Amino acid sequence: MASYSSDQLVAHATGDGQLIPATQRARITSIQAAGVASSVIKLYNGTANTDPLIAEYKFNAEGLEVYVPGSGILFDSGVYLDLTNTTGVTITFT
Repeated sequence: MASYSSDQLVAHATGDGQLIPATQRARITSIQAAGVASSVIKLYNGTANTDPLIAEYKFNAEGLEVYVPGSGILFDSGVYLDLTNTTGVTITFT
């Protein structure tokens, strides 16, 4: 019988801002968000929405539920979050 361990962490935000500190490297493995019409989530590598845009998700009232295969989406300088028309987002990361 195999034994498994995980170093998964969870972060939740309800507005724009630094989701993971710039001094921390992260691999996002899942994203969930509440949706309304024309919802958008943008994830930047760094500390502001002027840093490199790594991922952008557009969705509506159905919400968003993404499970990233493999090792996840790499952010090597933290994660800055930009939300539009959503009440919140939850991510899991290593």
